[in-house]
Amino acid sequence: MRNKRFFIVLVGALIFGVLAAVSVSRYLSSAQAYSKNLSKVTVAKVTIPLGSKIIPEQLMVVQFPKESTPDGAFDTPEKLAGRVAVVNIAAKEPITETKLAAEGTAAGLSAVIPEGYRAMTVKVDDAAGISGFIMPGSLVDVVVTIDPREGAGRQDPISKIVLQNIKVLANGQNIDKPENEREANSVKAVTLQVTPEQAEKLALAATEGKLQLVMRNQIDQGDEQTPGVNKRNLLTGDTVMPMPEPGALKSEQPKSESRPVRRSAPAPKPVQAAPAPQPTPRAQVEMIEGAKKRNVEFP
Repeated sequence: MRNKRFFIVLVGALIFGVLAAVSVSRYLSSAQAYSKNLSKVTVAKVTIPLGSKIIPEQLMVVQFPKESTPDGAFDTPEKLAGRVAVVNIAAKEPITETKLAAEGTAAGLSAVIPEGYRAMTVKVDDAAGISGFIMPGSLVDVVVTIDPREGAGRQDPISKIVLQNIKVLANGQNIDKPENEREANSVKAVTLQVTPEQAEKLALAATEGKLQLVMRNQIDQGDEQTPGVNKRNLLTGDTVMPMPEPGALKSEQPKSESRPVRRSAPAPKPVQAAPAPQPTPRAQVEMIEGAKKRNVEFP
């Protein structure tokens, strides 16, 4: 009886041992297969600000599944040493080639200027700078008020949009957005990203007239061609436009309804009397009776 119980316990132990060995073997096999499907990716250890040069102390290497590895990622931190970030890189975020300036680019504002563009600074006050709400990355239109006539004679100033959809690179000496974008930051200068042709227009506008920056929505890429406004156009007034919701697209904005214009009815024309109908001519026959002649009408 005792041997029978011992035999049952021994068989049970063997069965559980085999199951445990099989489970451990499967786990090790799956772990080994999973490790073979991993790749090394360099991520930021701390937040890397826009325009700063990356140093090895800011980086670390983690394992990523190969199917989830971002395009342009780096497998070693040594390849990133000395590169400049063109966007803010958060901690634990993978660093890719699209987030970096070209090799050899110096740190600072020059790193965020695209090829073919220039950075140009213009003076602003609280009014021209939209009370300090223009932040790096904002899009603005440039309006200039200028007198097109030369000489010191009669003045007829005109206000005109000369540049559209211009990106703000910096306000003051700050090239990065503040943590709280709802707080205004009063500055005396704003740096804009312009092409060489736009830089020439902006320089002339700043010299000959007064500049005003007009902020636009980030998703509004429309091209608005306006004739400009002078004193005569200004005094003609304006029509009432329905107020759209904040941030609404142009297609979502209510259309303005034109009001009917009351006009005086034209004076009625005098009615002329119809001419009397002419009698229908009747057929006539000339009859000769001896020495007499007479005309006879037939009905």
